[in-house]
Amino acid sequence: MDGFARIVGAQHCLTEAQDTAPYGEDWRGNMRATPDMVLRPASTEQVSAILREAAAQGLRVVPAGGRTGLAGGTVPIAGNTPSITISMERMNRIRAIDPVDMSITVDAGCIVENVGTAAAEADRFFPLNFGAQGSAHIGGVISTNAGGIRALRYGTVRDLVLGLEVVLPDGRVLDDLRRVRKDNTGYALRHLFIGAEGTLGLVTAATLKLYPPMRVRETAFVAVESPAQALRLLGRMQGCGADLVAFELCGQRTIALTIQNGHGFRAPVPLTTPWYCIIEIAAAHAAAGLRGIMEDNLAAALEAGECSDAMLAESEETRAMLWRMRESTPDCTKQAGPAIATDCAVPVSAVPLFLEQVHAMAAARWPEGHVMCIGHLGDGNIHISLQAPPGTARDAWVARAGGFDDAVAELAVAAGGSFSAEHGIGQSKVKSMAALKNPVALDVMRSLKAVLDPGWRMNPGKVLPGG
Repeated sequence: MDGFARIVGAQHCLTEAQDTAPYGEDWRGNMRATPDMVLRPASTEQVSAILREAAAQGLRVVPAGGRTGLAGGTVPIAGNTPSITISMERMNRIRAIDPVDMSITVDAGCIVENVGTAAAEADRFFPLNFGAQGSAHIGGVISTNAGGIRALRYGTVRDLVLGLEVVLPDGRVLDDLRRVRKDNTGYALRHLFIGAEGTLGLVTAATLKLYPPMRVRETAFVAVESPAQALRLLGRMQGCGADLVAFELCGQRTIALTIQNGHGFRAPVPLTTPWYCIIEIAAAHAAAGLRGIMEDNLAAALEAGECSDAMLAESEETRAMLWRMRESTPDCTKQAGPAIATDCAVPVSAVPLFLEQVHAMAAARWPEGHVMCIGHLGDGNIHISLQAPPGTARDAWVARAGGFDDAVAELAVAAGGSFSAEHGIGQSKVKSMAALKNPVALDVMRSLKAVLDPGWRMNPGKVLPGG
């Protein structure tokens, strides 16, 4: 302990259970394991010194960011001791922003929303957007390759990263903070660490892409009878004549619980259909005529039977309310009781059949549960959870319905999809990795791990089976 305290300062070397316990629980409260020690470095140099010391002592290392993940990636594995947790919360500087290069360089502990604010102050736009953006760290979303609401237009985090600074397991610093859009000098090493969840090294900083600001946006809330109908509407909006930024699909129960448990929300249209879509188009200049485009396309969709009702946001206040409602669904539905959550993606064309299969499987195996759906129809990533009946204790529901995640994952892979779309593997999906990941891909991943982390000390028990 003394060696680590000298590196970060005694006040940032936490060993008391009341101080370390918050770092050992996942967001949903389904996984808990209190770390032996939590270190809060303030610089890359301190992270490097910590990892050198950890290597010398043979200690396991668990990274921690905003701890908003849903796969247990920052929760230690019980019994994997001795170990240390490294929290990046003090590393929160905006290092540089270049409006000409359209780039911003930030510490890994920067909160996602703060990066967006810094970009806006430079008249630029950082597009990453999801419900936990007010507490999630950049390092965490890079390590899980998060996606979010605007991935349809801008891609996942992997598409937004220009360069990384990473501290390797032996303490060496890989400085690859490039701002260029073209760099063909061998392997793109940054891609090894994006989505690796700290198993190959710790991301300490990143250079990210920026875009011109969205000057004009039009947002609509649309009622549809089925995912198949929503898919036809998506096809129309993809050719509407403007940038389609977001296309979200939401189940009725999910929306109703969000309105019931949230604050300041109201139903934009009567909730009389099983499904709803939130659609946003955008442009960089006011002359784009977005309102007319949205009105014309929604009118045509209503006439063609592609939707049942629609509300076009008449003010910025209403538009903001729609997105606050969408972003609040995890917190609001959590208040209604424990749930088994999933994070799968399938080809966009396969979404309707996939959802039909999930509902049928859940009805057959867990008829007392409530299937909850909300997600990104535009990229095939629908978040599905199975909520317990009222009054059910969390542990009892996990024991009863714990296989729901695996069952949904199997359906997704059978449909040509992925069992993890944007939340990472963590510890909750390691079983799916062993069962569903291509075995050759697993062999390549293990080979990379063995070279960079031969002691398998970095975030043990996460991502790779047997790690």
